[in-house]
Amino acid sequence: MTSRHVVRALSLAGALGLWQLLTAYDVNLWLRFEQFPTVTDVARAFGDRIGSGTYWQDLTDSLTRIVTGFVLAAVAGVAVGTAIARSRLAADLLGPVLEVLRPIPAIALVPVAILLFPSNEQGIVFITFTAAFFPVMVSTRHAVRALTPAWEEAVLTMGGGRARVLGSVVLPGALPGILGGLSVGIGVSWICVISAEMISGEYGVGYRTWQDYTVVDYPGVFVGMATIGLLGWLTSTAVEVLGRRLTRWLPRPAGDAGARPRTRTPALRRAARPDSLRGGVAP
Repeated sequence: MTSRHVVRALSLAGALGLWQLLTAYDVNLWLRFEQFPTVTDVARAFGDRIGSGTYWQDLTDSLTRIVTGFVLAAVAGVAVGTAIARSRLAADLLGPVLEVLRPIPAIALVPVAILLFPSNEQGIVFITFTAAFFPVMVSTRHAVRALTPAWEEAVLTMGGGRARVLGSVVLPGALPGILGGLSVGIGVSWICVISAEMISGEYGVGYRTWQDYTVVDYPGVFVGMATIGLLGWLTSTAVEVLGRRLTRWLPRPAGDAGARPRTRTPALRRAARPDSLRGGVAP
């Protein structure tokens, strides 16, 4: 365990210790902690929930909704963002509609989802998709537009076609920006899916948390909040780890784990091969 991991563990332990002190002694200054459950109360409730099948069903349902909506949003966001950045026609046809829809909070689309879809499950996935789609689409659009034109011109000069440019220059070059949009999208997705479950869900962490609040089960509410936080952290970490693996060719800051500075992207290395000069396809 490195010193950074120790510091992070101590930070979390300190926050939990402060919570325990404030609630155990019923501190009531400007903020009121006398009605808050203590850390031990939440831990006891958490242990009871883990032993029940309902908890795992709620967790599985929320994860399924998140993964389904997020994967669909990632594919659609990258495709639409790339199309808008690369095609004037796509920008004229899709841009105005998307810019009008983008400021609307995804959670405000719950009534629309209820009217459109035959089941609440599909509506919740739609809300999750909408929440993640716009961050991914906007990040992809900006990342593609920011690419250096010389890279594309080099591949075209060496005999590559539009498909080669897209697969060897555009998508690899825009990948860091796309991954930034994915990181934002997964966080927003969790916010919206939990809210959608509270409003119209059946099962799920958000639904269960709201039910605990209605019956004044505050330790249960905090169990739901802790579960949401852990799930969000795990999924965000998974996106970050995937991003690091996909961008291993990028230079890393000094001291960053796994840093392997390189001077050229895989796309430029492939384009520089002799068979590219002859218009052939690199193996």
